[in-house]
Order: sequence, then C-alpha cells, then structure tokens
Amino acid sequence: MNNAEVIAAHGPRESMSYDVVIVGGGPAGLAAAIRLKQLNPEISVCVLEKGSEIGAHILSGAVMDPRALTELLPDWRERGAPLNVPVTEDRFLFLGRESARKVPNVLLPGSFQNHGNYVVSLANVARWLGQQAEALGVDVFAGFAASEVLYDSHGAVMGVATGNMGVGKDGAPTGNFQLGMELHARYTIFAEGARGHLGKQLIERYDLARNAGPQVYGLGMKEVWRIDPARHQPGLVVHTAGWPLDSKTYGGSFLYHLDDHQVVVGFVVGLGYQNPYLSPFEEFQRYKTHPAIRGFLEGGKRLAYGARAIAAGGLASLPDLVFPGGALVGCEAGMLNASRIKGSHAAIKSGSLAAEAAYEALSANRQRDVLNAYPQAFRQSWLWQELHRARNFKQWMSKGLYLGSAMVGLEQKLLKGNIPWTLRHRKADHQAMKPASQCTPIDYPKPDGKLSFDRLSSVFLSNTNHEENQPAHLTLKDAGVPVRVNLAQYAGPETRFCPAGVYEFGKTDEGQDRLIINAQNCVHCKTCDIKDPTQNIVWVAPEGGGGPNYTNM
Repeated sequence: MNNAEVIAAHGPRESMSYDVVIVGGGPAGLAAAIRLKQLNPEISVCVLEKGSEIGAHILSGAVMDPRALTELLPDWRERGAPLNVPVTEDRFLFLGRESARKVPNVLLPGSFQNHGNYVVSLANVARWLGQQAEALGVDVFAGFAASEVLYDSHGAVMGVATGNMGVGKDGAPTGNFQLGMELHARYTIFAEGARGHLGKQLIERYDLARNAGPQVYGLGMKEVWRIDPARHQPGLVVHTAGWPLDSKTYGGSFLYHLDDHQVVVGFVVGLGYQNPYLSPFEEFQRYKTHPAIRGFLEGGKRLAYGARAIAAGGLASLPDLVFPGGALVGCEAGMLNASRIKGSHAAIKSGSLAAEAAYEALSANRQRDVLNAYPQAFRQSWLWQELHRARNFKQWMSKGLYLGSAMVGLEQKLLKGNIPWTLRHRKADHQAMKPASQCTPIDYPKPDGKLSFDRLSSVFLSNTNHEENQPAHLTLKDAGVPVRVNLAQYAGPETRFCPAGVYEFGKTDEGQDRLIINAQNCVHCKTCDIKDPTQNIVWVAPEGGGGPNYTNM
C-alpha cells in the first residue's frame, strides 16, 4: 500500500494548528522557536525533531563562536549553557606521511584563530536550547519525523505531516499502526540540517536555487576519545591539512580537547573527490595513525562515533531563503562557514532572523505569504558579511591544497575579503567522480583495533537503531542501476563513500551481482543521497526515533 492508500483506509489524519511549525530540533530551529516566544509569548510554536530526543542526531566538531547565542540569550552563562571549555591554543599543521609542519599563528587567517570561542558538544548545546524553548512554552515533539510537506489551494506551504508509525516492510499497517498527524501553520520554518529531505523538495518545487551555483558538501566523521591525562590540554584546538589525502583532494581534520580528559577527533572529506576507490572512512582511520595525532590518542579509549554531511558551498550556493508560507534556516539553507569549520553560530543567527520576520508578519495578521524581511535582514547582518568574506574558500581549496591555501591566505589574511571577484562552483559533487578505469585503486591498511577501526564496530558506538519492520528509507529510483552503472563503471563506490557500512554487493542465488542495503546501519549522514554518481539513491525519513542516538557529540 502507498501512503495515500493507507490514509484512505484509516480515515483522515488528525491535525493541530500553530502559528509557526519548525521542522528540526537543532540550533537553528530551536533558536527560531526561542526568538518567537521572546518577541510574543502568545505565539504558538512547535518543534518537530526526528531523533529520539533533542540532540540525538546532532553531530559537529565543535568549536562554537558564542556571538549569536549571546544575542539570543545574553545570560547564557547564568542559565548554565554547556560552554565550559574556552579555546586556549590554536595549532594548524600541514601533514606529510611522517612530517608535521606547524603554521606560525601570526600567518593564520582569522578563520583559524579561535580566541573567545568554546570547545563544546553541540548535541548537549542543543539539549540545553531545547530546555530553554520548552521553558518559554514551545511544544517540542521528539521522535516524530516530518515526512511530508502540506500545501494549501494556492500552492503555499501550510505545514507538514508526520510519518505513519507501525507500517511494515511491505507498506501494510501492522498491529502497532498509528496514523501520522498533520501540523498546520501560518508559517513553517525548515531546519533539518544539511541536505534535509523536505528542504530538497522545496528547493526543487519553488526553484529556489535558480540564482545559485550547485551546493557542494563535505563528509564529516567524528570520534570521542578519553585519553591519558598527561596528554590532555583542555581548550587545545588542532587542525590539519594534507596527508593522508593527496594534494588534489579537498579535506582536513580537527582534534579538540574537551574537559574530563576527552578529545574529539574528526576528519572531513570534500564530496567532490574524483577517485571512486577513495573511502572517506578509511582515510579518517589512516589519519589517526600519523605521529602527530597518535601521540594524543595512544593508550586512550574510543567512546563514540558518528558522521554527517556538511553543506560547504557558502554564499555562491545559497538558495533563495523564502517561499510562500515558509523559510529555510541554518544548514538546511547552507549557512555553514566552511573556512571556519563553523555553522552553529550561523544556524542560531539565521533562525533568529527568520523568527523576527515571522513575528512581524504575524503581528500584521498575515499568513502563508513570502517572508521577504528575512533575506533582507540576512543581507544586512554580520552573518552575511562573514560569509561574504569567506565566499571563495571552498572554490579555491577545490583547486588543490597548495594553490588553495595560498589564495585563501591572500584573500582572507592580506585583503580581508575585500576582493572584486567571486568564484562559482561548476559541478555538483555527484558529477565529479571519474570512471574506475581512469583511476588507481587505493590500498587501505587493515584496522588495528587500537587507533583504527572497522565500520561496524564504529556504528555500534553511534547507538544507531531502526525498527526493522518498516518501509525502506534508502530507496532506489531504478533497482538495476547499482549493478548496471555504479558497479560496472565506478567499481561500486557506495561501498566506500558510506561511512556506516550500509551498502555492499553480493550475489543472487543465480550468481548475479546485486546491491544489499543494510538500512539498519544508517547514521543519517546523507552522503549516499549526495555522492551517488547516478543520483539513483534517495534518502527519506524513516520512522520517527530511528537512527543514531548521540550523547556527547
């Protein structure tokens, strides 16, 4: 049965009405909710979060710039916000196979100088923001995935519907079936994060990217370790570029020292890479064996793992932010500043600006029109100025490590972003991959179980779980394409670009190749939806509450 048939068979869905519905319980969505309630406590607001709780699906480095949080909640320290570890030292290293060359701090662009920022668990910051929102009267519904955008008779967004619960793999209701609910709104704000599946639909429906270049992404992978106290330096921030990636492949790493003898170590690979044999996950595991990194981790214990795609195109890839009835905020829109590897401050600021525009409209008794005040305010904000200064970062770095680093230094350090040119992204990430016949296979070492690990043991640490008897949330437009095209031409890259072991090729009983999808392993990173060279894989929201359950990420 399809969704329409299920609804028809079980009667109309119940509905609830709000002034504003917010899809996504991350920093952007929660900031929008808080700001609305600050402006008028009588405005009715709800937040839908597909994770089992607020923060369950939040993953970021993270070094947090508190500027936007201070504007939103000036007394965040007194309220107990979990920003407890100020940055004490910055190090930027260029890595060779065995070497590490430190860049003098005086030569670092401002984007890599973190004085005044904090090393945080963004998942815990989101949980705290959720508490602030609920205290103001926001209805927060965790474990409910928004699966459908609702439109009124004029084509404007009028809210969303949550997915049905208790539907079996065959699409038929089980004994635990529960019909989804419609949430109607005068305005709907979408804050799903990078490559949000509803945001993707909205961008296409309203042609929001007509004036923008293609969005480009990175895959960020992260682990939390508890290390030897003698090796721990609270507030130390280490970034690297270079090995194990070649000089033509965009990427880099971070290693941040939290409190409690914990460090977070992560690796980002730009998804515009060309070699189908490249495995971002194995590159991450290999990176940890470098002498400059293993010295921190040896003798420690790995506590957690996760992965998430990062929208890194900047202003050149920013779609129109508004459409009839709603707005895109945070990483849903692509607000991350890739040069700073920071998005939480941009998410909070953009959510606040959208909330102020919605408040203005509601005060004028408007509904479901275009919130033009939001992009106008964004264009006049410090956030736009920051992103404008960094607008060429990813474009330059995609031209190679050495040329890119030189040009970023010139633009941001010497010229302070005051340049007359703006580079454009020419290709989407899925268009960049070359046929396997034109590339060299990469021989990755086996994991040692001490510093490097396999995918399945890593996914175990993400606390990922999905109800097994449910329709697939990783769908194929054409079931024959993975073997006929991806395996034949690109050597099956889905087995390597997925950081969670979701995809593998096996044999049918007749000995024919087939793609096996282990959807239970999915950590909702969205990489497959982005990097699949045929764009045949489509990620949709699974049953609410499924996916990773991150604690201190």
